[in-house]
Amino acid sequence: MKKLIAYSSVSHLGFVVLGIFSFTQSGLNGAMFVMLAHGISTGGLFMLAGVLHERRHTYEISEFGGLATPMPVYAASYLFIVLASVGLPLLNGFIGEFLVLSGAFQDRPIYGILAATGVIWSACYLLWMFQRVFYGKVTNPVNNSIADLGGFEKAAIWPCTVAALVMGIAPILWLGAIDSAVQSALSPVTQVVSKVVGQ
Repeated sequence: MKKLIAYSSVSHLGFVVLGIFSFTQSGLNGAMFVMLAHGISTGGLFMLAGVLHERRHTYEISEFGGLATPMPVYAASYLFIVLASVGLPLLNGFIGEFLVLSGAFQDRPIYGILAATGVIWSACYLLWMFQRVFYGKVTNPVNNSIADLGGFEKAAIWPCTVAALVMGIAPILWLGAIDSAVQSALSPVTQVVSKVVGQ
């Protein structure tokens, strides 16, 4: 589980690099938004994986299966954060990835096409992990007695879910602040480009 979450983290940071090197307003806006969303969704996934490790002392996917039955609140929280991480619309991952892809298509369409396939692969392996861990029959008898999220764990996880939803529904709260900083960063670049083009 931990390796797949780390792969998704690297995928997000690949989007950040793509957005930065598109040198477009939307690309840089998206890169900064992806960084913010990444901290919430990937941090939430690592936290949730840690909760399971605390109970079973393993991250091996093959050790689990059918956990949605004994741990319904945990399973719902995990699914919500996974969907935020893969970029479901109305959650925080979608806005940044959309802006980065928009900037990449403006600069080099082929980069946008390749990055879009990365979104699909990320969704495939995270949803595959979720299906293996939480659905099907409980094959290991130890998993029948795993406790669901406690009060302190809910207090730690739920702010991540709320933040993922708010960032997806009202991204302008963050983009308004990001936009001016991006314009300041881009202005020297655009001046250099205009001089080079003028020559």
